[in-house]
Amino acid sequence: MSNSDVQSGSIGYIKAWALAAGGMVGGGIYVSLSVVIEAAGQYAWLSFLIAGIAAVLSAYSYAALTNKYAKSGGVFDFLEEINHKNMGGIISWLLALGYTLTISVYAYAFGNYLSYAFGMGDIATEVFVICILTSMAVLNLAGASKLTAVEVAIVSANLIILLVLGIAGLLDWQPEQLSAGIETRTINASLFGAAAIFVAYEGFQLLTYEYEDLKSPKKWFTTVLTSAACFVVLCYIIVTLGATMIAGAHGIVAHDGVSLSFAAQQKFGFIGLVCMSLAAAFATSAAINSTLFSTAKLMKRIAREHELPQWFNQTNKNDIPSNAIILIAFVAGSFAMLGSLSNLVEAASLVFITVFIIVNSLCYIKLGHVMRYMGLAGALLSFAIMGFLIVRLSNNTPMSLLMIVGAVIAITVAHVYFRKSKK
Repeated sequence: MSNSDVQSGSIGYIKAWALAAGGMVGGGIYVSLSVVIEAAGQYAWLSFLIAGIAAVLSAYSYAALTNKYAKSGGVFDFLEEINHKNMGGIISWLLALGYTLTISVYAYAFGNYLSYAFGMGDIATEVFVICILTSMAVLNLAGASKLTAVEVAIVSANLIILLVLGIAGLLDWQPEQLSAGIETRTINASLFGAAAIFVAYEGFQLLTYEYEDLKSPKKWFTTVLTSAACFVVLCYIIVTLGATMIAGAHGIVAHDGVSLSFAAQQKFGFIGLVCMSLAAAFATSAAINSTLFSTAKLMKRIAREHELPQWFNQTNKNDIPSNAIILIAFVAGSFAMLGSLSNLVEAASLVFITVFIIVNSLCYIKLGHVMRYMGLAGALLSFAIMGFLIVRLSNNTPMSLLMIVGAVIAITVAHVYFRKSKK
């Protein structure tokens, strides 16, 4: 019996499921709904389904490979195991950028939902962004970041509030609301919508970085990760349809960044506004906290393998990678205050689509049983989604695409130079 069969971590399958689902829902639906409806119109629900299928397949690939190698390094360990440590380093640098962009999206959502609830403007939003990132950084540096029981409670309450809103809207079914006030889209637009909001499904892979803290994960890890992803797909579709029934497509798009609070206010009045704003605040803050912790932990792991400067391996008295925490929080805050919501969401989506293509491909190559074809399907679907996202960025915001490509090139060159400097 292998060590991972009997490892006695502190996280069982129920908590793991909640953390995996919470990692996705934590900020995804709050910031992506207006983006996907603007892109896909009445087919926004189909966009979430298409992107969701790719996420479920990717979740399977992540879980299968993590179980195979029984390590907590994610894609870095997968590539290291097949003697591609150099590529693993580059991908890890790219992932760090993706997670930082994601944190900025969550912080942007936190600031917008709170300022909307209090009837404040842009300055208040920026103040809230600074406050939440500073608070989460301090919490991490103090060594009190992974409060698993608290995260599970937040995830549970968050899912209940979202589903209540979605179901309430579905009970008042008015299909004309799906395109009310906006231009009607063709079904092909669902593919562009799926590409634009792929980041909404980012988060399940954070659990792979906690693999060594799981209790006997070989028995349940694959089932937990894939079932959590399936549930989130269903949740997103219910919320998308329900919120649009309530607020109409134009209402969702017009309230970019706070669309769910607007829908809740329309349906339940002041109580709805308060409940959804609190849900958004707690969910996004938990997502920031978890992603910040996991990203710093990943960077420390990569630095320990000499694929990042040792500066990222330095820890404080609480054994927390303090330099990484501070840098990530600072850069994320800069992105949140300088970038638009759509640009941040799409940039992060492109990063994670790229990584998911690699992980799904490795699943197909390295697994020996018939289920490896799930990896092949995931790689092909993710590759198609990436193509649509590139086309969308080329047509709508070519400068954003150039900046993303430039960042990838810069990361690759910097990593090559870093490796040469060690010799």
